[in-house]
Amino acid sequence: MSESLSSKIHAAKEALDKQVREIVQWHFSPDTGTPFWLDKAKTYNFNPLKDIQGFDDLKLFGLFEDEWLRASPDTDISRWVPRAYQGKKPVYVFETGGTTGIPKSRIVIEDHWIDYEMMSETLPDEHFPRGGHWLMLGPSGPRRLRLAIEHLAQHRGGICFSVDLDPRWVVKQIKAGKGPEAKAYAEHCIDQALTILAAGHKIKCMFTTPKLLAALSQALLEGKLEKKRREIGFPVKEGSLRSIADAGITGIFSGGTEFTPQFTREACEEMLEGKVYMTPTYGNTLMGLACSKPVGPHDGYKISYYAPQPRAAIQVVDDSDEAYDKVVPYGKTGRVLLTTLTKEFFMPRFPERDEGEREEPFDTFPWDGVSGVRPWSKIAAQTTVGVY
Repeated sequence: MSESLSSKIHAAKEALDKQVREIVQWHFSPDTGTPFWLDKAKTYNFNPLKDIQGFDDLKLFGLFEDEWLRASPDTDISRWVPRAYQGKKPVYVFETGGTTGIPKSRIVIEDHWIDYEMMSETLPDEHFPRGGHWLMLGPSGPRRLRLAIEHLAQHRGGICFSVDLDPRWVVKQIKAGKGPEAKAYAEHCIDQALTILAAGHKIKCMFTTPKLLAALSQALLEGKLEKKRREIGFPVKEGSLRSIADAGITGIFSGGTEFTPQFTREACEEMLEGKVYMTPTYGNTLMGLACSKPVGPHDGYKISYYAPQPRAAIQVVDDSDEAYDKVVPYGKTGRVLLTTLTKEFFMPRFPERDEGEREEPFDTFPWDGVSGVRPWSKIAAQTTVGVY
């Protein structure tokens, strides 16, 4: 390890410890604190305001339980709004998948804007041109992703066009064994995207998921965009709009559980023909999003993700230890443990339903990452993947 990288790793660790101290003080102080955490503090045998001095001290909290985020008739979502913000700023609520039972809910004020403005700095302008318009070919409804992509487009000076997509419906159809219905719904979503592209909005950038990217690529290959252009009175040359590059898109920001090296190679070399830049991301409603290390043939198309420290951190931990206190060695497999550290939301040590391999820090992101993200093996058989 170079002296420069070692110095960056040390600085990142200090910044993370500092963030922990500031965020714990914020959420547990009577004036600014979050009602949920102020109540929870009464049950602890330690004092968060005094005893939490760095990231390692978060182990004192144990594990964050996802049931705490599920609504019930005897709870109020406002218990998650810090006192400092109550009645002072508009509050959003975003939900997780929600395909079984009550979904987890997270309040957000400006975190989704901040996260995506930070992510924007990683996008190369030559592929994601400033002022370029965006197509959001992903979930709509009570998810932060749609508003976040819309803000990303606006932050970069563009306008965002969106489809209407309910991933819960797709999952329900798959679980009910209604494959044709799920396929028809996916085709309906792709048809919406083709309609937007046919209208000539000069779209240059797009968010989508691996499955929808493949479906859009196939629809273009079959000439469906050309057909739509002709239907609205704008004839085009046969074979001129048969790829994503032909459609004018130059940059794709994509996320989903289906990102494998095999898919990424196929997407980059075949669907995108080496002409369209694609950056995979790993994210969710609770953490935000983790950017990827540059992907390409130089690394076998391996995708390694790095959390937006110090606002969030990822650990890859030994899942045979119920306390999840042991980080696995680099290159080894473990369960993903998420920690979110913002003034809007404090989530220490949440066991995600994903696993992957622990990756080493590097110059751009001098902290641990995770690669090969996939459903946690102990529940993978129970996991239904829809449009992601």
